[in-house]
Amino acid sequence: MPGPTTTKAAALGAALLLAAAMAPASASPAAAPSAAPAVTRPAADPVLVDCFFKPQVRPAGFMLACGDGNSRLTSLTWSRWDADAAVARGRNLVNDCEPYCAAGTFHSYPVLVRLDRPREWKKNPRLPHYSRMTLTYTDTRPERLARVETYPLWD
Repeated sequence: MPGPTTTKAAALGAALLLAAAMAPASASPAAAPSAAPAVTRPAADPVLVDCFFKPQVRPAGFMLACGDGNSRLTSLTWSRWDADAAVARGRNLVNDCEPYCAAGTFHSYPVLVRLDRPREWKKNPRLPHYSRMTLTYTDTRPERLARVETYPLWD
C-alpha cells in the first residue's frame, strides 16, 4: 500500500505533466532552424515617387524630366504592380529641343516601362518605393536614346 509520500510524489508528477502539456508553444524548446530564412514582405506594395515627392500607384502619366518637362510618360496601362516590380505600356513624349527646347516639338514613342528595386522611402520609411525605371522603346525612339534606357528614381 502506497504511503503519503508516494501519493504526494505521484500527484506532483501528474501536475507537472499537465502543466507541461498546457504550456504555450513559446515555452517549448526551440525548433531546429529552417534552411531558408523567413522573408518579411512590406505591409504595402511599393509606390512611384513623383516630382512633387507624392506617392503614386498605377499612375496614368509620369513626368520624367521634372526640371523642364521635356520628357513624360502618358497613357500608361499597368499589367503588373507588386512587391517586386511594376510593368506598363504607354507613350514617352519627348521634346526634340530643336532649335532649342522652348521652340521644340514633342514626339510620341511607344514604350514598355518597368519599375523595380523597391527600397525604403526616406520620406516615409514604412512605405517602400521603386528605385529604378527601365524604358524599352518598342518601335521608334528618340535619336539620342538607346532602345533600352535605365534610370535611378529619386527618393
